[in-house]
Amino acid sequence: MKLGRVRGSVVATVKDPGMVGMRMLIVQPLGDEGIDSGQCVVAADATGQAGLGDRIYYVSSREAAEAMEPRFVPVDHAIVGIVDAVEVRP
Repeated sequence: MKLGRVRGSVVATVKDPGMVGMRMLIVQPLGDEGIDSGQCVVAADATGQAGLGDRIYYVSSREAAEAMEPRFVPVDHAIVGIVDAVEVRP
């Protein structure tokens, strides 16, 4: 799992039938210190509750496709949780 922050949303007028009604959000990956790390990705929102500015955790690849309902829709990233707090221990 990876940490990220929701930066925006994506609207697609044509998509796979299994993705109808699915929310697609722009996610900025975060590094260990909570600082932006790398390029933004588009992730399907498996929670159905993530919003702009939320800190989230997401999965990639096969895990992303399995996190969605129905399973195995064509997604590369899926938001699977909303983060309340992060505690980094040395």
